[in-house]
Order: sequence, then C-alpha cells, then structure tokens
Amino acid sequence: MIDFRFPYILYIYFPLILLWIFWIYKGRRQKILGETNSYLRARLLSKMDTNRIIWKQRLLFLSTITLIFAASGPKIGVRLAPLERKGVDLVFAIDVSTSMNAEDVKPNRLEKSKFEISQMIRQLKGDRVALIVFAGSSHLYLPLTTDYEAARLFLDEIDTNMIPTQGTALSAALQTGLSAYTEDDSKYKVLVLVTDGEDHEGQSIDLARQASKRGMIVHTVGVGTESGSLIPVNDAQGIRDYKRDGDGKLITSILDESILRDIADAGNGTYVRFDNKPANFRAIINAIDSMEKRTLKSNVYSEYEDRYQSFAILSVSLMLAGILMPTRNKKQEEWRGRFVQ
Repeated sequence: MIDFRFPYILYIYFPLILLWIFWIYKGRRQKILGETNSYLRARLLSKMDTNRIIWKQRLLFLSTITLIFAASGPKIGVRLAPLERKGVDLVFAIDVSTSMNAEDVKPNRLEKSKFEISQMIRQLKGDRVALIVFAGSSHLYLPLTTDYEAARLFLDEIDTNMIPTQGTALSAALQTGLSAYTEDDSKYKVLVLVTDGEDHEGQSIDLARQASKRGMIVHTVGVGTESGSLIPVNDAQGIRDYKRDGDGKLITSILDESILRDIADAGNGTYVRFDNKPANFRAIINAIDSMEKRTLKSNVYSEYEDRYQSFAILSVSLMLAGILMPTRNKKQEEWRGRFVQ
C-alpha cells in the first residue's frame, strides 16, 4: 500500500510527460547535424559517443521523475509500534432532577455542569471516562470509554427529562458509580458526583467511606448558590411556571454544601462548586493528574512509513551518474586523408 504526504506535487508529471513526448517527436527523430554531409558529420562527431549522450539524457530525465516522486512524500507499507495509555477510570455521576433547572447559575445548573464536565474531558490524557445520570434512581448512561468525542456527544444529550422518578438519590448514584468499574483494582478509580446536594436518602456518606477504604476517590461538585433559586417548569401547554409544593407554595432550591463536603471528606476527595465563575474544575483535574496512573491499554497500531529518503537518494544517484557519464569516444579513428604537395 502507498500514500502521499503531498499528493498535489504529482501533478507536475503531466507537463513533464508532454515535454517528453515533444522531445521524442522533435528531438529523437532528428540526427545530430542532420542536414550535414554524412562524411563530415562522422568526422565532426568522431570523438563523441552518441549512445552515451542518449543514456546521459535518459538518466537525467529519470532523476527528475524520481525527484518529483520523492518530493510528494511517499509513505509505503506499515510500521508496527507499541501504543500505551496510562490513566485512571473516571466516572461522572450527574444529577438530572428538576432542581437542576434552577437558574441561580447561568444558564441553569445542569447546562453549567455539562459545560464544565465537557471542559474536564478535554483535559484528560488517556483516562477512561463514564457517565451516570441520576434523580430518584440512577442509570449507567455511558460505559467506560477512551472515546472523548463520543463522551461529549452523550453529555450534550443529557436533560432533566431522562429519569421520570424525581428526587436526588446520592447513595444510588454512588452505588451505580462503583458498579461501573470493570476491574478489581480500586486505586485507579475516581468518582465525581455532580449535584445540588439535596440528598433524599442519607446513606451516601457511608458509601463514600466504604469506597475510600477500597482505595477509590470520591470528589463532589456542588452546583448552585447558597441563596438558591426557584425551579422553572413548563406545563402541558408550554407555559412557563415554577415548581410548587403540595400547598401551592413556590419551592426554592438551595445548594446544600455541607452534605457534599462530608461525602468528599469520607471519600478522600475534593469538593468544588460550579457557580458563575469559569474553570472551577481545575482542582479536580489537578488531583487526577497527581494520581498514580496505570496502563489501561497496550496494543500495536499500524501506520504508513515515510520512504521519501530512498527515492531522494535514488534521484541524486541518477543525476550524478548522468552528469559524470563521459561522452567521449575512446576509439581512435585511423587517418585516411592525404598530404598535398
């Protein structure tokens, strides 16, 4: 198989072919000093080897052809090389309850979370990533993968209508996150819990502590503000309203940082807040970068190998041969003239 780094250079062959055809038609069909007397022409060219002149031209022409081919950057065959990925297994558990529609963080809590997580994925270097969505229940949305483009595509499709069971079950999210890992070695596993912190079950701290004892790291991210915000909803007619309780009173969703800090402490992780400030994810990225990494994947890949050097050397060799080839006829012609008295 063959490929070219600069294939457009090969178009130079077209005018070169036309020039060669013209040379064949006009040059090769005409003898040197064609209109001269044959005896005089033989005398004038007695010390030149016409066959060597022709071969000299051929070598220079072949050198030009080979040089153009080398300039196009030919890549021929395959080269096998080891490929290793070193990293950790990183699972994002994302809260998709209706409280994540609150707009105390612009444009809203969920969209802000998706944006920051997308930026975190862009910073990864060889780590595997998975996505979990949870509200009243939790589900593995994207299994562990190193395809970051696919992860960001899945992330973009997350919304608060994905799980009909409402609530914020942090413990269920932690359990699903722990089951997302495929290997038994726990020291290379990280779970990032992204939520507004309204835990409706209360077992999350114990689960984080158990995960920490097994060598896992649990980071938490609080989304929202301490002052909180109303929760916008749309009714069946698409009319915008705000979520109310059973008595018809408006519900204000407030970020509960205390529970998230406790979970992070129990999970030997870091707590950060996603608010209206940019790049709040860097503390977690720095913590991941400082972790010990393992080889997640080791295989070989094939690629074209550059071969322009061989053709360049061949071109220079042909050119030198054409330049240095002598055209002098080594045979000495016997004198057949006469002396005039």
